[in-house]
Amino acid sequence: MRLDEFVEGLGYDEAAERRRLAEEKSYEITDYIDRVEDRFDDVVTGDSLVGSTSPSIFVGRSGYPDVSTGVLSPVGDEEDAEDYVTDGNWYQQGYSIDDVFQRRTGLMNSQRRSKVDVEDVWDGFVGAQREVAIADRPVDVEIGLDGRPELDMDVDEIAAPTGPNVSAESVDLTENPYVPRPVKKTLEDDDWQAQGAMTYLYRRGFDVYDINKILSAGALGQGENRKLVPTRWSITAVDDTIGQYLRGKIRNSPSIDETQVWYNEFMGNRFWIVLSPGQWEFELVEMKAPGSVWNPNTDTGYWMSSASEGYEGRTGYVDETAGAYYASRLGVLEHLVDEDRQAKCIVLREVTDDYWAPVGVWQIRESVRNAFDPDAGRESPAGPETPPELAGEYATAESFHDAIKGLGPRLPVSIADLRRKSDMVAGLQAQLTDF
Repeated sequence: MRLDEFVEGLGYDEAAERRRLAEEKSYEITDYIDRVEDRFDDVVTGDSLVGSTSPSIFVGRSGYPDVSTGVLSPVGDEEDAEDYVTDGNWYQQGYSIDDVFQRRTGLMNSQRRSKVDVEDVWDGFVGAQREVAIADRPVDVEIGLDGRPELDMDVDEIAAPTGPNVSAESVDLTENPYVPRPVKKTLEDDDWQAQGAMTYLYRRGFDVYDINKILSAGALGQGENRKLVPTRWSITAVDDTIGQYLRGKIRNSPSIDETQVWYNEFMGNRFWIVLSPGQWEFELVEMKAPGSVWNPNTDTGYWMSSASEGYEGRTGYVDETAGAYYASRLGVLEHLVDEDRQAKCIVLREVTDDYWAPVGVWQIRESVRNAFDPDAGRESPAGPETPPELAGEYATAESFHDAIKGLGPRLPVSIADLRRKSDMVAGLQAQLTDF
């Protein structure tokens, strides 16, 4: 498909109902939390939250190395505990921002403070939390509470939102969780560095969501170095580590032989992914609309950020685009490994004002992953969360320059603005003027 035909299929639906900003949605979020409070009163017996099922854990970063650590459990919806886990299924099911907030407001974080050093800690509150993290499915627990929950929401650009918090005296498992054999292997080897253990689990079929939970519980790495890892940090660490592993797999792969343009959109985010012949090179450019969650001032123009790497990768952490960089890079590298090819790549992410609240970088990771998947689809009916028809297909262009030029009319910023922010586009311009 030619690029001009490709972009003609992506006209904006001006008649579509636009989502409101977080300020206008706050009443709905409050309603969700009120319903959780009602369910909480129904299920609490004495001082314990009895019969709950924990699908995951959360480790905070405030006060590190003395952190808040907790088990997450749905209130009054234990049979569907697995649906509360943040993973790629949320994309496949066509979750909207509303859906994410409804799930996360119903997920109680029963927490207490703990030191991060947990090398041999497998009893008490932290031990139970670690058992939940390494299990292959949600675990039945009984939680001894200390007071009533704080009915509030915490939002973050990297981790999914967290719902009501409650102080916990204890957590007891009411069943013996099943731990997969590969996880047992990483636990039993005290000499295995965390990076190697992460890539081993990935090779054995564990997705980054599973690995993130295990790393956060301090269950990976050399024995004396095993520590609880704040959830926000572990998400980025896993994306980065697996990304480095995948980049190594394509170092000697042949280049793609044509310039390709891929597209996807999800939750008010639009992604243009340009792959062009050459050695591995990667850049993410974000364009955030005025009135969107990370650029709330409606009187300013688009706020732009970027980060990039060359063939040898990066030597330092990405600050400006943070976890979005590693999440989008992972999706691109997985595709190139599947194709046994390398390429230079630029991901252009437009954040529209439909993105009224942050849901975490999982939506970036899944949007990029599924841009390349011809079988990708979501179960939701036609509407703002239905994938565009062109997801899983690509257009071709004569060159990287032609691809960027062809996308120009569809981008929310000018090519001149893009050139000022993008190393790859600026470098291309310099090469053109040399002739």
